[in-house]
Amino acid sequence: MTNPALLQLLGLAARARKTISGEELVVKEIRSGKAKLVFLASDASANTSKKIQDKCTFYNVEYYVFGDRYDLGHATGKEARVAIAITDSGFAKKMSSLLNEN
Repeated sequence: MTNPALLQLLGLAARARKTISGEELVVKEIRSGKAKLVFLASDASANTSKKIQDKCTFYNVEYYVFGDRYDLGHATGKEARVAIAITDSGFAKKMSSLLNEN
C-alpha cells in the first residue's frame, strides 16, 4: 500500500522543513490555515484519528490515511509519527496527485 515515490517526496519535504509532525502541532497548523495536506497513520489511535479528521473536515484541509506510524516516521527521518502536516502548497499538490493516481 505504501507508495515509495510519495515517501521520498515526504522525506524531501521534511528536509526542506515544509512538514510539521506531532498530533498537537498538526492540529495547530490546521487551525492556523498553514496545513495544506495532512497525513494520518493508519495505526493512529481512534481518538487521534477522529480529532485530526474532524479538524481537517472543519477547516477544509485535504487529508489521507497513509501507511503506519513507522512509515511516516521513517520517511521524515524521525522515529514514529502518527500525523504529519505539509505546509508547502507545491509539495501538497504533488503528493495529492500521486495519491489520486492509484
